[in-house]
Amino acid sequence: MTGRLKEQTTDAPAEGERIELAIGGMTCAACAQRVEKKLNKIDGVTAHVNYATEKAWISGGADDVREDFVSQLITTVEKAGYTAERPRRAGSGRRATGRAGT
Repeated sequence: MTGRLKEQTTDAPAEGERIELAIGGMTCAACAQRVEKKLNKIDGVTAHVNYATEKAWISGGADDVREDFVSQLITTVEKAGYTAERPRRAGSGRRATGRAGT
């Protein structure tokens, strides 16, 4: 549908900068396509979703990545019926395993 306007945002990531999200609840490739389509409706966003890895990679064209923009991405995914969160990185100060004493 070319007549639909994209959702407006001014806090998209800088061109060449990517945001990675972990997506939960997808049960097939069509789910990944649905999430990707919803994210791509956000103005300035280019999203790619991979069902096998349960990840979404989002890039855009504004000045920087802001937490309110990431929140908008997560909310968009949740409204589509899935879960989304920033993946935890090794060395981020958080335990990746969640087990105490290891």
